[in-house]
Amino acid sequence: MNNHLSERINNMATSATLAMAAKARELRGQGKDIIGLSLGEPDFNIPDFIKEAAKKAIDENYSSYSPVDGYVDLKQAISNKFKRDNNLEYGLNQIVVSTGAKQSLANIAMVMLNKGDEVILPAPYWVSYSDIVKLAEGVPVEVPTSIASDFKMTPEQLEAAITPKTKMMWFSSPCNPSGSVYNEKELKGLVEVLKKHPGIFVVSDEIYEHINFRGGHVSIAGIDGMYDRTITVNGVSKAFAMTGWRIGYLGGPDWVAKACTKFQGQNTSGANAIAQRATITALEAPISKIQFMIDEFHKRRDLILDLLGEIKGFNLNVPEGAFYVFPDISSFFGKTMKGKKINNASDFALYLLEFANVATVTGEAFGNPNCIRISYAASEAELREAISRIKAAL
Repeated sequence: MNNHLSERINNMATSATLAMAAKARELRGQGKDIIGLSLGEPDFNIPDFIKEAAKKAIDENYSSYSPVDGYVDLKQAISNKFKRDNNLEYGLNQIVVSTGAKQSLANIAMVMLNKGDEVILPAPYWVSYSDIVKLAEGVPVEVPTSIASDFKMTPEQLEAAITPKTKMMWFSSPCNPSGSVYNEKELKGLVEVLKKHPGIFVVSDEIYEHINFRGGHVSIAGIDGMYDRTITVNGVSKAFAMTGWRIGYLGGPDWVAKACTKFQGQNTSGANAIAQRATITALEAPISKIQFMIDEFHKRRDLILDLLGEIKGFNLNVPEGAFYVFPDISSFFGKTMKGKKINNASDFALYLLEFANVATVTGEAFGNPNCIRISYAASEAELREAISRIKAAL
């Protein structure tokens, strides 16, 4: 029946993170005790003050279609947040609220990319970037990085990747999957290259900005010369544990925001009304309200690095943000364990699922075939048990 489906869907890869999560659920359904460290989802409950705001919105009958680009008072809260946290001045006409940051990214791709336009992706990159670009008929251009550079692209690598067809650069900081955080000096180095190529726009995915263990997030849009060339994407899924509420947003040039609103109007219309009202309360709250989650992730980061450091063959960096570790496990390639030949990171992840009952994600999905992604958005007890199982299986 695939003959009746479009080429675009037949050519699209399935999200590796969601596929591994589905496989883990299937095995649990068969009675297996699977520890899931594959999804990028905080294991905290939504803070009560946000829940109360949602209940209030229900009582106030926010049940009609919402404006395509978001409620005005939510966009004002987003504008205030950009000013408070990022020192960025975005007017209401420069902001679009969407059904998750993923939709914001898809909107940008669809309104800015033409067939054949190249998009530079420092690898590793978030799993959906490449296929979102392809869906918009763009061409992903991967720039490989490694633990040696803390999984960060250098200015020299950026310069070498630019061609006459380069339209955009997409990146996340803190990064999913590596947890790496670009500091101001590193971003300024990239900006010096971009200044020589004024036609290139940047998508800065800052969804993990508050889960930052080094202190002081830097937005590339705030660096001299980049404001009019950057679309800043964010949302409430990670910092506020609101993954299922599906609220993301972007700030950028008004003509980009207008085009995204136009596209979204024909695609999904406005985001969930109740979730939008709750998001106002979330964004207006001081960061201290969610500091307990950030502190806990920091503690878990240190724990999982200590535990994985005891396993021979795991090469680790020290991630400064998000809630992932991205170990290089290429030392296992070519080996046979329990009758299973490990040829690549996908084989390794499947081996851990089968023999350790631990779900991780292959680095191949993120543009780095030597690594796996392990989420530490799980309890300390689960992390200790999972790494103990991995150690035993290896």
